[in-house]
Amino acid sequence: MNKNYYDILQVNKNASPEIIEKAYKVLAKKYHPDLQAEENKKQSEEIFKKINEAYEVLSNPEKKQAYDESLLERERNDSNTAQQQTSGDTSYSTPLSEDELRYRQQQESLRQQKIQQERQYQEQLQREHELAYQQELQQARQKAYHDAYIQDLKNRGYKIKYKKTFKDYLKSFIALLITIFILFVLWQIPFVKNFFVNLYEENEIFRLFIDIILGLFK
Repeated sequence: MNKNYYDILQVNKNASPEIIEKAYKVLAKKYHPDLQAEENKKQSEEIFKKINEAYEVLSNPEKKQAYDESLLERERNDSNTAQQQTSGDTSYSTPLSEDELRYRQQQESLRQQKIQQERQYQEQLQREHELAYQQELQQARQKAYHDAYIQDLKNRGYKIKYKKTFKDYLKSFIALLITIFILFVLWQIPFVKNFFVNLYEENEIFRLFIDIILGLFK
């Protein structure tokens, strides 16, 4: 066994099923072959297979338990092997010199530091996943409560009015400017101008409406 399914899904060993599922969806979408450029499809397919394989095991309680037990056994074996190497066990090899022993101890120290850093990274990643999940869940709940409240008011016969924001007023102002610009352009076309002039002179209601509008700007 040379694959660590937790590393593949970028989650901690103690991650909840919800976090594992969320991590899987994010990575599956990121590395899905159909969403990649042609030159990256082959590499994405390999990664995508590993992601699916990891999720298949970690999302199944029985498979996950068996995998965790085998992973723990492997870690124990690796630890025993490292201890034998750093201790210079003469039953498996010839005695090591002081330089060789010091070098192996340094390598083991670096390995332990790397393991510690990786553990901290995985814990940080899990916290970020959990925080993002909680935020999404909270937003979904707030939206559901709000929609249910609005629907209840509508069912009771209330008319819902939303307070306009600065953005809404800005959109209306821009729309007004565009409308004025279009009318100005149309006014420059002779037959359009003649049409409105004749309409103003012949239609009393239209003339009254225009006079009222012009009076507002005086």
